[in-house]
Amino acid sequence: MSSVPGCFNCAVPFLNVQIWMSRHLHGHPSVVKFMGSKYGWHACETLHFFGLSLLVGTIGVFDMRVLGLAKRIPIAPLHRLAPWAVGGYILNVITGFMFLMAFPNQYLYQWPFWFKIAFMLLAGTNALIFNLAVMRKVELLGPGADAPLVAKIMCGASLCLWIGVIFAGRFLAFYKPVFTLPPP
Repeated sequence: MSSVPGCFNCAVPFLNVQIWMSRHLHGHPSVVKFMGSKYGWHACETLHFFGLSLLVGTIGVFDMRVLGLAKRIPIAPLHRLAPWAVGGYILNVITGFMFLMAFPNQYLYQWPFWFKIAFMLLAGTNALIFNLAVMRKVELLGPGADAPLVAKIMCGASLCLWIGVIFAGRFLAFYKPVFTLPPP
């Protein structure tokens, strides 16, 4: 942890990365203009929430089925909803970058932002491993069948990680950095 110039007893992790990101992510003028407009921020928040609903709604139902809830539903049809989850994820990445480009210092110096990024990376890695290594076994299960233990563990982790993303994202609204660097 490095000391922050001009801030007595302040320290932040990844200071050099945060300064670099602050200088290079300060957005494209059209993004900053849109986000600063009367309805830009609100439209972006609405789309971000919609993407989150698609993502967590479809993944949550699938994960809960693998964990044993609603066993009468076959797993394969639920997996066909995955493109909706991917669409929600892409929408959230785009709107998230718009928030970040408009006000990078509002996010880069907050611990919830870094937790959200970490949870997203872990959830994405978990999903990739699940789809490459476990999905073939799970997809063949019919109604009433129990999923293998490894699938249940991975789906339980998935639910916890996506809930972590949601909590960290909500905390972003309530924690403000002690200091911010001026935009470039």
